[in-house]
Amino acid sequence: MLFRSLFFITSLYASAPTSAAPAPQVLPPAAPWNGKSEQLIVPAADRLATPAERSDFRSSPSHAQTLDYLRTLAGTSKLLSLHTFGKSLQGRDLVYVLARKPGAKKPVVVIQAGIHSGEIDGKDAGLMLLRDIALRGRDDLLDAVDLVFIPILNVDGHENASDIGRPHQHGPDTKGARTNGQGLDLNRDYARLQSPEIAAVVKLLQTFDPALYIDVHVSDGIDYQYDVTYTFAGWGTYARSRATADWLMTAYHADVNAALTAQGHTPDIYPSWVDEDAPEKGLRISAEGPRYSTGYGDFVGIPTVLVENHAMKPYKRRVLGTYVLLEQSLKTVAREGQGIAAAKARDRAARPAQLMVRWEKETAPLEVKTFKGYRYDSYLSPASGVRERRWTGEPIDIAMPVFGVRSTGEVALPAAWWLGAEQQGMIAALRRHGIVMEELKAPRTLLLETVQLASGKDRAGMLRAQKQWTLPAGSVRIPRDQPFHLLAAALLEPESDDSFLATGHFDNALPLESQLPRHLLAPMADRMMAADPALRASFAAALAADAALAGDPQARLRWWLARSPYLDRARWTYPVLMER
Repeated sequence: MLFRSLFFITSLYASAPTSAAPAPQVLPPAAPWNGKSEQLIVPAADRLATPAERSDFRSSPSHAQTLDYLRTLAGTSKLLSLHTFGKSLQGRDLVYVLARKPGAKKPVVVIQAGIHSGEIDGKDAGLMLLRDIALRGRDDLLDAVDLVFIPILNVDGHENASDIGRPHQHGPDTKGARTNGQGLDLNRDYARLQSPEIAAVVKLLQTFDPALYIDVHVSDGIDYQYDVTYTFAGWGTYARSRATADWLMTAYHADVNAALTAQGHTPDIYPSWVDEDAPEKGLRISAEGPRYSTGYGDFVGIPTVLVENHAMKPYKRRVLGTYVLLEQSLKTVAREGQGIAAAKARDRAARPAQLMVRWEKETAPLEVKTFKGYRYDSYLSPASGVRERRWTGEPIDIAMPVFGVRSTGEVALPAAWWLGAEQQGMIAALRRHGIVMEELKAPRTLLLETVQLASGKDRAGMLRAQKQWTLPAGSVRIPRDQPFHLLAAALLEPESDDSFLATGHFDNALPLESQLPRHLLAPMADRMMAADPALRASFAAALAADAALAGDPQARLRWWLARSPYLDRARWTYPVLMER
């Protein structure tokens, strides 16, 4: 309770202006726009108008107002039902709407808004779409698909709103915070599940196993002509779930682009910059880990779309573009349901032998694409003292290189991973992810691979060795041969950037003993050298082959420590054991 009180006090002071002076204007005026999708708006006086429509898209409703509107819709239509699927850190309900017609089991589309609650376009677009499905004749969208709609995932951040939030974004007037009540970025928590919000949404994904998962955001960054952009993990090049990625890049991409263009929007794949301060260097594609929504979907075989509307476009335009994208997504999944199911099955049946854990940008571009940007010039800034970039608002088509990544490190995956019965925290986390495991009913002795490191904070200098281990009852075996094999690998392999080790689960872990101090290690090494001619010859060969080793006294002593009986207790053993 004290923590929550302090959070509210901190939030109050953090959001209060420091003076009565108005906040300086950051954004240039938005360019005028008219599109066919404006016909989706109902008059403000209409009893079914959403709160955003009533304000001409100047404002967006609070959490309570959003739930009131949804209760009104659900109370007047049998197509909609309102459900609670968890609570936020500060005790607010996490809610989804299920929109479905009775009948046989159908593919499910999960639409999520407000994971970054200042980027709330998806909420207001979803309210309009649900209204039209329930009460304005668009129930045909549910003929062959069910819809699960989460209006606000980061409810605590949503209510910590400010009129100076996200100053680089055109509307709404007040915007929620990026982080939740713990100060966490929820779109970095899919692997760790530290937040109640992401733990709840992952459980929801397991419940519905959707044919499509859509996560609606608003971009940061520089100005360009596109208003609605979207992307997928690896967009067709570096995806782990190859079949679902191919579907997203072909049928889905074509349908959504055509629908948005027909309604007067300018869509494209979301541009990730090589260097945002020098956009002329080009665009990049990254291999995503399971900490992100798109990466998580890729690792578990759920087609996942990240929508990134452009922050510098007016709120009305962004909301209408989101509506069009969501509507077309329902249509596409309704048509493609069987093909999506087959693609998911192929991905989950695959058993790759390796996991890419390190990568870097390619030096040569994959392609050069025509990019719809704006011309810019520069001016001398009195504040910075140097020339700064300034966009002119003049549209221009630019030939933009697109760079991929190349692997610089892969690990061979074992037949299974083992965790001792004492590792209940990791075992519980893996179970929350739906990862399959087998529990020992009696002790068992096995030859398993261990990984030793200096400590739980240091991933450098990993030493692997085969050792006999006796595992007690309650220990678990996590086989590679399971549908979520890639997620298990990403969480358990120590080289993975999303592993329990890399994300700080063992930050306080230390070896059983301190390493020998140098004044004792050197005489011990000297005695070992004198007593073992073969080891002495091996040392001489190592010095001759490695000038760095030869010139580093501490490295020379570590060479002898590694061949002494004392190393084992002077290094920390990572508690994930590998069955090869």
